[in-house]
Amino acid sequence: MASETFHAAVAVATLCAAAMLAAGAVASPEEGCRKHVAKVTEYGAVGDGKRLNTAAFAKAVADLSKHAGDGGAALVVPRGRWLTGPFNLTSHFTLFLDEGAEILASQDMDDWPLIAPLPSYGRGRDAPGPRYSNFISGSNLTDVIITGRNGTIDGQGQVWWDKYRAKELKYTRGYLLELLYSDNILIYNVTFKDSPSWNLHPTYCTNVTISGVTILAPVHSANTDGIDPDSSSHVKIEDCYIVSGDDCVAVKSGWDQYGIEFNMPSQHILIRRLTCISPTSAMIALGSEMSGGIRDVRAEDNTAIDTESAVRVKSGVGRGGFVKDIFVRGLSLHTMKWVFWMTGNYGQHPDNSSNPNALPEVTNINYSDVFAENVTMAGRMEGIPNDPYTGICISNVTANLAPHAKKLQWNCTDVKGVTSDVMPEPCPELRGEEGKSCAFPEDELAIGPAELPKCSYYYY
Repeated sequence: MASETFHAAVAVATLCAAAMLAAGAVASPEEGCRKHVAKVTEYGAVGDGKRLNTAAFAKAVADLSKHAGDGGAALVVPRGRWLTGPFNLTSHFTLFLDEGAEILASQDMDDWPLIAPLPSYGRGRDAPGPRYSNFISGSNLTDVIITGRNGTIDGQGQVWWDKYRAKELKYTRGYLLELLYSDNILIYNVTFKDSPSWNLHPTYCTNVTISGVTILAPVHSANTDGIDPDSSSHVKIEDCYIVSGDDCVAVKSGWDQYGIEFNMPSQHILIRRLTCISPTSAMIALGSEMSGGIRDVRAEDNTAIDTESAVRVKSGVGRGGFVKDIFVRGLSLHTMKWVFWMTGNYGQHPDNSSNPNALPEVTNINYSDVFAENVTMAGRMEGIPNDPYTGICISNVTANLAPHAKKLQWNCTDVKGVTSDVMPEPCPELRGEEGKSCAFPEDELAIGPAELPKCSYYYY
């Protein structure tokens, strides 16, 4: 009887293995893997970097979406160069890029349909009216994972940058990844490069984790922000490496009157162990589109190299909204134009109009434990006349100057705050208060899973 049971078990196992092989891809036994797995070649995709695979990606996602209620599904992209136009994701879904896999964005603009502008922006960011589709998109999704063995999503953005700078685009460029009104998003162990514009743009989302992600673009490419949480809540960005032609991380919440009316803040955001290279922009920017408000942003243990500024507030008359309860500690900065920069004169406005009475509230901004070297200027702190930036706290800062540093190390207007143990000596507007330690919350933000899934997918 025992022998018969053993042989029956072997037969069942053999049948299961055969079924998985027939499916073309299987999941590793780790907990959290999707129940249904397919590879993109099963839908006719060819990874030669030449044939367009838009229909194959669309068919794969549509087919796998049928399993959302039955353990979810994963689409495996194997080694190869997979050229495609824009495509959408679905819920309870994993996009898994194997080692050596590259998803390439089509450079034919006819492959990028036009879509509506975001309601909190009212128009395209580059130009009035609609905008080009994003490369990878999704709306009203839940439980979405983009991961793999550090495969690459390549926007092939040079053609877009050239046309943008030549003023040959009628519409706003698409982003490499934009998810709208979605929750429980995990993005890890994957590389994004050469986006037409912003790279990762979670918008109106909750519970987003972006971990161990590499984002690459030429440092003089146009508006290639790394990660832009926009009117989103509970976002964790950790252990990422970003080289960008614009801000490495930019927290946003809508643009002027449209953002004020939409009224959805970005809040409860954690940014840690980020490494940024951006010679013309900030490691972390708060704004400039912040009209729905930004609150409770926590940045710690971050590194910037050859970057214009560290954690920068960007706002202006007409923005309205607020930037408050910002907590920064543990910065390591190497070759910086400014260590501290706040700007109240951002002048870009939709429809070339804004409400002069829509003044932003900027308060309770905390920086502590900062080391910087090869610095041109320690602080450029510019609030708004009759609307000063208040509650600024800076403590335990050492900024070692570059050989040709500015003689004036702090330039402060319309700001109020305190400093302690800061060198070079700050401006009078940031009065000294020795022994003052700037605030940082003691509670932990609960965002995403305690551990990232270890699931891998294998194909045959």
